[in-house]
Amino acid sequence: MRRSHLALVGVAMLAVVVGVVTVVRTVGACAAVAADRTGRATYYGNAAPGGACSFPTPPADHLTTAAGPADYAQAAACGGYLQVTGRRSTIVVKVDNLCPECEPGHLDLSTEAFARLDALGAGVTPISFHQVVDPPLTAGLSFRVKEGSSQWWLALLVDGHGNPLRSVEVSADGGRSWKSLTRTDYNYWLAAGGAGPGPFRVRVTDLPGHSAVVDGIAIRPGTVQTTSVHLYGPLSGGGAVPPASTRTPSTRAPSTPAPSTGTASSGTVAKPAAGGATTRASSPSSRTTGTAVRASGSAGSTTPDPAGPAVASAADPAATTMTSSPGPRAEALNVITARC
Repeated sequence: MRRSHLALVGVAMLAVVVGVVTVVRTVGACAAVAADRTGRATYYGNAAPGGACSFPTPPADHLTTAAGPADYAQAAACGGYLQVTGRRSTIVVKVDNLCPECEPGHLDLSTEAFARLDALGAGVTPISFHQVVDPPLTAGLSFRVKEGSSQWWLALLVDGHGNPLRSVEVSADGGRSWKSLTRTDYNYWLAAGGAGPGPFRVRVTDLPGHSAVVDGIAIRPGTVQTTSVHLYGPLSGGGAVPPASTRTPSTRAPSTPAPSTGTASSGTVAKPAAGGATTRASSPSSRTTGTAVRASGSAGSTTPDPAGPAVASAADPAATTMTSSPGPRAEALNVITARC
């Protein structure tokens, strides 16, 4: 299959609600504004967990896409959304995978997404698309600490951010100093030298400049820690995210971190049969299996934050989740991962 993900069964991934109150602020804005890009779309199979971006679950609508190396940009595109227009309709898809053989402008969609744009029998269809800025959010930020993480080595996956991310930082001292994490090409943010025993305060910043601070992220490898915090808002349907219940155990089992070169999967492509989807037999890689690449990132720098983040106390009954006020932003980013 085109999408490669872990297939071992038997390790449950629990969802933990993190007691968090945060303040979200706008710290900058992207200046890139451009018209739609044109290209083509194919499809590879149904949306599924895993993939190069390592997300543990697909979006509820199963509308996802893999991007070519230039657009994937070593995972910088992961978690962003594209508005795609085809012969039948216009849809919004989440970038969650890498298509090694796709040229710039070629999107390899989930079967569910392609079927919205054209008949599956077409196999390939012309499209236009652009980056969606501040797509509607349906849940708060979630965090997954990778298997093998400890106080000496930390890998953190962030989901539910809507826009592509600019940076992820952690603080072990209540926000007095921050350690910048390094993004890996399998979409985990890495502190190769560790960040301490935790729990951590985590600061997440996206490309348009929205920033959120989350308290209480613990080193619980293989566990999805959900929150009611969002980078911007309001959430789709309005209101705050209700406390999450424990998710159904996933079949995506953890792997033991091991050194790897972090190179892209070579992959081979079988041409679609009449009107069929393409299939890829990918060789295992750190990207598609989620195996940690300890040598690919640095621990990041620890820098003081003189003012410190503005975080309300969770014990304060008047404390609420706040969202950034609307500010100047691009309506459409020029490429999947705009360099702002």
